[in-house]
Amino acid sequence: MLSKRTRIDVYLPEKKAKVYGRLRKAIESEFLFSFGGCTVIEGVRGLYLRSGEKPEEDLITRVYADMPFSLESRFEEVSAYADSIREAVDEALPEQSILVTVEEIYHSL
Repeated sequence: MLSKRTRIDVYLPEKKAKVYGRLRKAIESEFLFSFGGCTVIEGVRGLYLRSGEKPEEDLITRVYADMPFSLESRFEEVSAYADSIREAVDEALPEQSILVTVEEIYHSL
């Protein structure tokens, strides 16, 4: 049987500055205590073009958690939560290369 869930993902650049490590730990703790756990995947490769030049690569850490309800049942609440995560990231970091996504997924029970 499938059960609808909501997944929130945060994609963070892997950089040596301490602020990035502190932010990652804060997001991990937020997801851990809000949803009972999270998954952290390091070394995700991101590619992009800067002004039509040659491709550039960034290493990214993906942190995600699954919420125990469907997106449609709490859309406004989840939207506000994702916005608050994004705002916290914007305040903590000097760049805007952070991606926060939300999607509906299905767990097999």
